[in-house]
Amino acid sequence: EVQLAESGGGLVQPGGTLKLSCQTSGLILDYVAISWFRQAPGKEREGVSCISVGDGSTYYEESVKGRFTISGDNAKNTVYLQMNGLKPEDTAVYYCAADESYYCSSGHGPLDPQIFGYWGRGTQVTVSP
Repeated sequence: EVQLAESGGGLVQPGGTLKLSCQTSGLILDYVAISWFRQAPGKEREGVSCISVGDGSTYYEESVKGRFTISGDNAKNTVYLQMNGLKPEDTAVYYCAADESYYCSSGHGPLDPQIFGYWGRGTQVTVSP
């Protein structure tokens, strides 16, 4: 059974940092793409970043480029999202999602949530003074 579990969300001031984790089970990370999506109240789910863990190829949505970094640790079956320079507009529930066929790259965007078949339950990130 495939399971994804996010952690690391919280309340942070503008300019602050958070590191989200997506713990996976039932997947071989070398053969999957893991994405981070976010959804703010009243807005559609938005793709933030994606990594094809096998070769480390990544994608970032334009608004997070230079601030967020996605990485994977095969030994821990975990994908991380390091978020620096957080802004109030980054406030949302952050979800990780997985797909065994998709390939992440800088030229493949925006991310379509319908592509990803496995989802976690999300972790809240709030950026506020």
